[in-house]
Amino acid sequence: MDRKIKIIGIPMDFGQLHRGVDMGPAALRYTGLASELRKLGYIVEDRGDVLVPVRDRGDDIKRTDNQTADNENRVNYLDSITKVCEQVYNAGREAVEQKAFPLFLGGDHSIAIGTIGGVSHENPIGIIWIDAHGDFNTYETSPSGNVHGMPLAALIGDGSPSLVNIGRKGRKIDPENVVLIGIRDLDAAERERLKKSGVTVYTMRDIDEQGISTITNKALMKFMHIKRIHVSLDMDAIDPVEAPGVGTPVAGGLTYREAHLCMEIIADSGKLASMDLVEINPILDQANKTAKLAVNLAVSALGKSIY
Repeated sequence: MDRKIKIIGIPMDFGQLHRGVDMGPAALRYTGLASELRKLGYIVEDRGDVLVPVRDRGDDIKRTDNQTADNENRVNYLDSITKVCEQVYNAGREAVEQKAFPLFLGGDHSIAIGTIGGVSHENPIGIIWIDAHGDFNTYETSPSGNVHGMPLAALIGDGSPSLVNIGRKGRKIDPENVVLIGIRDLDAAERERLKKSGVTVYTMRDIDEQGISTITNKALMKFMHIKRIHVSLDMDAIDPVEAPGVGTPVAGGLTYREAHLCMEIIADSGKLASMDLVEINPILDQANKTAKLAVNLAVSALGKSIY
């Protein structure tokens, strides 16, 4: 694992309707992310935030069933998301070229179109996507038109051309190199798309029946042929009791210890090369509880152990 970490903030909330997730990077920094990583012996460089346009505080889009715009315009804030993710793509690509570990702070999960695209620019990468949701909709299947429900689909080449072609044209990752963990809330059409996709999905039922240790090790076994792994951690994967500060909470998620054990096993693999921390909403949080947990999970993934 590279000993230099580049922190890249993406304070973007265009991918969903709930306001406040743009403050996630600030909450993570305030909680002491950089200092905790330095305690592990890393050289940490915070390159600040990418440029994100100001969103009018009253500008909450409401999609209606009789909306008549063309398909691409039905996707909320598409142009702004595309421009931000282009910057993120370049920042991720640059960090990898500099032999650094890019740690991306969101923002909503639509940032992953740029983060994963950038870190996979030169070589394939295995993706462990930890989330309550599948994020596998397209503008044709999405009930809301919110892009934070579409990034994984865009990364495998499905959906709006503007999203699919961020950074470089077409598919960024192979479905066979993606594992979803913690899934418990899928739209009907999204479920059918996932079943046909080649993506490996472990639901909360799988975790209940087999245990998080077995599931995480199965995920890592899929990547035996790949040198680098990217973890995309949506904090709504964690049970809302432990992580209340998210915009789309779903009961019955990962426990505190399950989440930490998952990160610790990934760290033991020695393959973790980049990471997203997304969907932290300080407005909805309780005493910064969710940001604190996110920081603790990140340092577990990067090598902190109990003993």
